[in-house]
Amino acid sequence: MTEDRPGQKPHGCFCPGHRAFTACSWAYAERMNNLSGRGLVAGLPAWDRCAVMGVVNVTPDSFSDGGRWFDTTVAVKHGLALVAEGADLVDVGGESTRPGATRVDEAEELRRVIPVVRGLASEGVVVSVDTMRASVAEQSLAAGAALVNDVSGGLADPAMIPVVAAAGAPFVVMHWRGFLDGSNVKGVYEDVVTEVVDELHARVEAVLAGGIAPDRIVVDPGLGFSKEAEHDLVLLAHLDRLRALGHPLLVAASRKRFLGRVLAGPAGAPPPARERDAATAAVSALAAHSGAWAVRVHEVRATADAVRVARAVEGARTTGSAPGAEGERRARETGHTPGAECGRAAHDAGYAPGAEGERGALGTGHALGTDGEHGAEGDR
Repeated sequence: MTEDRPGQKPHGCFCPGHRAFTACSWAYAERMNNLSGRGLVAGLPAWDRCAVMGVVNVTPDSFSDGGRWFDTTVAVKHGLALVAEGADLVDVGGESTRPGATRVDEAEELRRVIPVVRGLASEGVVVSVDTMRASVAEQSLAAGAALVNDVSGGLADPAMIPVVAAAGAPFVVMHWRGFLDGSNVKGVYEDVVTEVVDELHARVEAVLAGGIAPDRIVVDPGLGFSKEAEHDLVLLAHLDRLRALGHPLLVAASRKRFLGRVLAGPAGAPPPARERDAATAAVSALAAHSGAWAVRVHEVRATADAVRVARAVEGARTTGSAPGAEGERRARETGHTPGAECGRAAHDAGYAPGAEGERGALGTGHALGTDGEHGAEGDR
């Protein structure tokens, strides 16, 4: 593979017309991941661990905190509080994307978002704007935002990609199959990981063709958007496949319905969204361990602790300085760890404690607790 000039599409990888993620694309992605670990985003600070993106919803109707931060002053104070609790950047949005939500008009979204973006940016906060409108993105960038987080990946507004490209801003490309209404809420997949990776790859190609530089692209699997609980869980189990796209990975699982279904079990009722923060922190730790660039969360403190612990474990593995590391290293070199035979046998048999129930849920397309709640939220 030829070496590429900065800002140029890698030769032989993102080829027009290649919908599938080709072998050359995998090679390029591997090279990027080897060079940059979890990835760096040009135009943003370089964190040495998974970053924490706090959420400020300036909306009356978001699924978990609608109305709490609807006032500009309160929203700015909340954003600053999130930073004090450990957020590295703050994502400001003025439109709910939950299923069936009525779109706000452009003027109202601008009224909600711009003063909050300006207020936070003036305090030195790294601000992301969560919008599907090019006009809101453009004015937010002018007000001090550093990143555009578009759940449609530029599909909802054809002017979005040109605006972001002209500004030279980083851009989040999320997996999106359209607005969440009717049959589009659930989503149908034969192989959710392959389809999401392929569709994200195609969208990244379009974004690159539109002029956004490769080092300013972040990808997001779109948990909860046109996906059922089992789809979200399988995607989380295969974040390595998403990272292999070769761009930093954002994971936004906070308080989402699939967590409620997992916590409810087969027969229970899912807990309210605001009671899913411990589960969110667990996903944050898993995502950080899997190499995610950032996690997007409503409650910051627990996730900020989780990603720091994950980073400490990564450091211990890299340096081999953790207690007992020498013995573990020898065990790995000999191919034996205590209890490995039992674990290997269980793996070969395709069995782990509780696996039968989970496998049945995935195989039948029925997630834990889905009887009482259907549809994916896509809530922000």
